Amino acid sequence: MSLLKTSILSCAAIAIVGATVPAALAKTVAVTMTAMENEVVINNSGDKYPAWTFDGAIPGKVVRVTEGDTVDFTLINPKTNKNSHSMDFHAAEVHVLEEFAAVKPGNSKHFKFTAQRPGVYMYHCGASAMVEHIARGMYGVIIVDPKKYTKQFPKPDREYVLIQSQLFPAGSSVADLLENKGWTNALINGKPFNYDPVHDPKSTGGILQSKPGERVRIYYVNANINMPIAAHPIAAIWDRVFPGGSPKNVLYDMQTYGIPVASGAALDIVSPKGKTTANAIVDHTMSAALRGAITVLINSDDAPDSAGKGDNILPR
Repeated sequence: MSLLKTSILSCAAIAIVGATVPAALAKTVAVTMTAMENEVVINNSGDKYPAWTFDGAIPGKVVRVTEGDTVDFTLINPKTNKNSHSMDFHAAEVHVLEEFAAVKPGNSKHFKFTAQRPGVYMYHCGASAMVEHIARGMYGVIIVDPKKYTKQFPKPDREYVLIQSQLFPAGSSVADLLENKGWTNALINGKPFNYDPVHDPKSTGGILQSKPGERVRIYYVNANINMPIAAHPIAAIWDRVFPGGSPKNVLYDMQTYGIPVASGAALDIVSPKGKTTANAIVDHTMSAALRGAITVLINSDDAPDSAGKGDNILPR
């Protein structure tokens, strides 16, 4: 009888320890951003644009956590700025009037949230007028990785972040932004034709690279203020599409996938083995593609091992 009791207690202890493992593995990730009203280089010719940014760049930095992690966030709005700014993480489930409240110049905002749902999410400034803050560059991406990869949602060989947005002339009114008037270019990670030396020989972002046969995951986020995206890989087919970047959502063999405004998707492309190939990842909305929404992906044995990995998933 005592042996039976010992066995039962041992099994119970194992069950309790097992139940606490996910919580034990969860971590707190500290993220600090500074709202900056500064000039940025907005195209491959070196022209400057009076932007509003997170940490001085368009887009802001990639925030990456794992399902269950706590994001410990601080937004600093220096007193040298003229405008209030805020942070709206689409991955957060909080109180819109508290955590996402606007921060006046000379102040800061601190809040925490638990990233409970895996996916690829936009973040952006939500201060009034929101349309102007986003259009002028205050956006980025937060990736929430699942706790584990599966056969349906396999770990990719390489990953790249593409954030598309619209460029409006400096000084555009809120009314014009709302009516989509006057936009001149489609930006990919802050510049038109950023990774496309075919359409712009001055391209400064280089190209995306992988080796033949590798699975490349594109985290594509729509930071346009008004226009959906028709994401299409020229000379390829999306092997799998994960709407919202969620492992629970999967589509197979897609030629084109629509990404709504303020949303994202994880798009997998697998190139043929044994030969060099090239693809162009485009917004098949022609008014966007030919204004800058084209990205070149080269699949060759010459691809450096570091491309599309670690800090290189958003090439600057």
